Amino acid sequence: MRHAPGQDVGIEDHSLRRRAVLKMAAAAGAATALSAGTAAASAAAEASTTTAGGAQAKPGGAFARSFASPAAAVRPKFRWWWPDALVDADEIRREIDQIADAGFGGVEIAAVTHSVSEPIDPARHGWGTPAWVGAVETALRQAKKRDIVVDLTIGPAWPAAVPGITPDSSSAIKELAHGVAVVPGGTDFAGPLPDPVTAPDSDAKTRTVRSVQAARVVAGTSPTAFPTRLEKDSVVDLTPHVRDERLEWTAPDDGAWLVIACYERGSGQRPEGPAHTAPLSYVVDHFSEAGTRAVIDFWERRILTPRMRGLLRDTGGALFEDSLEIETDATLWTPGIMAEFERRMGYSLAPCLPVLLQTREKYAFAFDDATNKAIRRDYMEVVTELYVENHLLPVRRWAHGLGLQLRVQPYGLQTDAMYKAALLDQPEGESLGFKNLDDFRCLAGGRDMGGKLVLSNEAGGTAGGAYATTWDATLKKLVTQYAAGVNQAVFHGFAYAEAPGAAWPGYAAFSPYKGGAGYGEAWGPRQPTWGHVPGIAGYLSRVQRVLQTGVNKADIGVLWQKGYAGSGLGASWFSGDGIPVGWTHLFLSPRLLSLPGAVVRGGRFAPDGPAFKALLVDGDVMIGREHTLQPDVAEKLVGYAKKGLPIIVVGDWKDGHVPGLPGSGDNEHLRELIAELLAQPSVFNVPDRPDVPRAIAALGLRRDVEYAQSSMLLHNHRSDTEADYYFFANDAVSKKGSTGTPISHDVTLTTRRPDVVPYVLDAWTGAIEPLATYTRLDDGRIRLRVTLEPGATTIIATARPGRWMPGPAPRWNATSSQASEVRRAKDGRLEIRDTRPGTYATTLQSGATVSATIKEVAEPMALTRWTLTAEDWTPGATASSTTRTRRTVELDGLRPWPDIPELADASGVGRYRTTVKLGAAWTGGHGARLELGEVFDTYRVTVNGRALPPTDQLTPVVDVGPYLRRGTNTIEVEVATSLLNRLRVSNAPVFGISKRQNYGLVGPVRLVPYGRSVAKA
Repeated sequence: MRHAPGQDVGIEDHSLRRRAVLKMAAAAGAATALSAGTAAASAAAEASTTTAGGAQAKPGGAFARSFASPAAAVRPKFRWWWPDALVDADEIRREIDQIADAGFGGVEIAAVTHSVSEPIDPARHGWGTPAWVGAVETALRQAKKRDIVVDLTIGPAWPAAVPGITPDSSSAIKELAHGVAVVPGGTDFAGPLPDPVTAPDSDAKTRTVRSVQAARVVAGTSPTAFPTRLEKDSVVDLTPHVRDERLEWTAPDDGAWLVIACYERGSGQRPEGPAHTAPLSYVVDHFSEAGTRAVIDFWERRILTPRMRGLLRDTGGALFEDSLEIETDATLWTPGIMAEFERRMGYSLAPCLPVLLQTREKYAFAFDDATNKAIRRDYMEVVTELYVENHLLPVRRWAHGLGLQLRVQPYGLQTDAMYKAALLDQPEGESLGFKNLDDFRCLAGGRDMGGKLVLSNEAGGTAGGAYATTWDATLKKLVTQYAAGVNQAVFHGFAYAEAPGAAWPGYAAFSPYKGGAGYGEAWGPRQPTWGHVPGIAGYLSRVQRVLQTGVNKADIGVLWQKGYAGSGLGASWFSGDGIPVGWTHLFLSPRLLSLPGAVVRGGRFAPDGPAFKALLVDGDVMIGREHTLQPDVAEKLVGYAKKGLPIIVVGDWKDGHVPGLPGSGDNEHLRELIAELLAQPSVFNVPDRPDVPRAIAALGLRRDVEYAQSSMLLHNHRSDTEADYYFFANDAVSKKGSTGTPISHDVTLTTRRPDVVPYVLDAWTGAIEPLATYTRLDDGRIRLRVTLEPGATTIIATARPGRWMPGPAPRWNATSSQASEVRRAKDGRLEIRDTRPGTYATTLQSGATVSATIKEVAEPMALTRWTLTAEDWTPGATASSTTRTRRTVELDGLRPWPDIPELADASGVGRYRTTVKLGAAWTGGHGARLELGEVFDTYRVTVNGRALPPTDQLTPVVDVGPYLRRGTNTIEVEVATSLLNRLRVSNAPVFGISKRQNYGLVGPVRLVPYGRSVAKA
């Protein structure tokens, strides 16, 4: 979990200089409107025998079966928040059953106690105690019975920490604290070294002097300025003159001098939240072998009983580590980094040390030349390499030995998260901490270049959203992240029922939080919407089944000089102007170019992965677009261009320079390589970002998915040996201030074969049907129309009938119709639908025209009179129990619950019932759609006592035609709310400041009949 990046990546340069990359890589291992949710048919299918591991579609309809009934491995998961080990075995089993019954595929057990108001005895019920181990074993056994996956966090809360070490232990995270003294020129310094400007943690008892230096302050500047400007060439090492932390030294006569003493000490950082263990846990050094060994040794000694080892192999989950939130008021440090820096970078860190020193994440000193950014960048490059070599790869190896995968949020600090994503089994981002969709595309680029399948997402976290977060808002945000490459949601979160001091409706990890409502959401049976969640879980499972099929494809690879994720920065031209017309892109860091898949074949880069049509190279977006490039990267680009790969270079690179501290001749050599690159016929150099379309045209590039300018339509493209899969979403959240608008666009899809047929995949019902209306263009591409409400999605697959989907090829497809909708009848004939009577012509792909006549159609009916029976949920006898009181209200017109006196402060489930009479003209040639208008939050529809299949929660229009009959019909709409309105009253000190939410079926509601007629195609 990360709410904001630790440092401002827009200011300081921490790019790449890769000396050990090859070694690291070797160590790592080598149309009718497609309005979602309107289909009424529900597909009943046998459970899939495929797995989530990128299963290829197989002949005989295996994909169709697995789409209708997705396996547990592709279903969404929950972060399962425990109040450490103060949990009950029966309750654990009950909650596993609740999660499985709701259609979710897994849990991540996490000890998170931010909201616990009464202390938990860490000696008896702390993380890693026998009580913890027994509780985890109980969860694993029940999960095995219910066929769901269990992931385990690497330590209590985050970052990774273990008990039994102290800040002074060699395995604990370290910092470099500095003290400073001003020495006027020509005067003596005699006495103790200056103490650190930042106080040590109370539990850090020792410190070691690592460096004592003197440097002259730049003339005309203040020695107390922040940062203080120093003459680089004046730095002198005084460490040999130090005895028992005392120094005697005389400053040269000219100018003011600083004595800077650096002390290595434990930072004393502890995992988030109250004490989880006894003794206390401290964060380990993530950059040393000792830190990682402490984690593994603790697990091997204290957690991994023989029973647990067997259960872990049976359940096949993952080990999880949160984002790299190493916090210090001094300077990030690890013992041995001085020697490692010189070995990897080729120059000594010692004379450069002053410009690395920080106070509360701000640099305290700066040299008087242009080397500051280069040195800091080189330092963080070494930090990246030490993290990968000493932590990530050893933990991954160990996890695999336990039968687990490794899932990590690889961002944090200014390190190469893209490369780390390529090495992980499951890299993960987060909806709360990431600023935009390009943050996810950074991790997706690493995942895809590493040949991995899953990009996970800490999904649904909302600041201030406790008990007020709606599924509507959650889905609108999540579907955009799916379009950016995410294909696994781990929801934040499912809370264990109770904890000491918890108030109704039960324990929640982040609510209340610092006196306020806190972070949402605590999903589960405590929420009125939980009864509707199985339909939502099924929808998400099917989306994830598609997005975990085959390989992710993208048009453009955007090469960044740094591999950060979470910066919020975007791709030159493509983020702002390319996405709205269908271009897709992913980001690449220089290290990714050393992976086995980084080759050019058939004019594509990474042909077995994203198969980029071109690479884009711009200046470094993290430091004002400076023209920096590593020489080895430039050499690779020249090689790619010589093999015919199109490359777009933005800007005038005559001032090109290496990103780190240059060696002799490095910049000159780089400029020669740049000149060679720009001379290649497949390379097009444009003056600036707005000129990128010129390069696209000159290089003859074409995107896989094309549409006219759209600020709302997003998509993702995946491909396997049998089909191409296109996921479309209406982006209702990424544009600031936007509440979303419906969209309807013509979309053109590139096809691999001339005989493929487009199918529409309904993720809400599991149905797959060949599309009835589309146009096959002369060049083989397919044009169809995508119509989506805000936040809604649709999925199109193009495949050959008979292999990917059983059955013969459809005999016809319409290209246009005067009717509002064209469908395929069950017998394969063409059926039109419209709300108006008349004779309608439909044009087929062959050029033939057929007609069909719709006779009388009833007028739309406004449904205004309802009987509302509401369950008002209020606190029960215990924190986790709820009393449900029924209230019945007769409504002459729909209005929100706060406007109904009996329900003004109520939360719960409301059942709206009305009747409608259909006359003798109502026959099999008629249907109707129920337009619900505004609904808060989730809903289900029942007609004449028959519950309809799950319906699109973001498109409140339901086809009720198959369920209606002549005479009196009863329609019931069940609506579930959040708990906020009740909590405003029952827990006013925490929630009383919040505004009431407009619950219920608000409408307007209409029954809109349509006529149907079949024509011979």
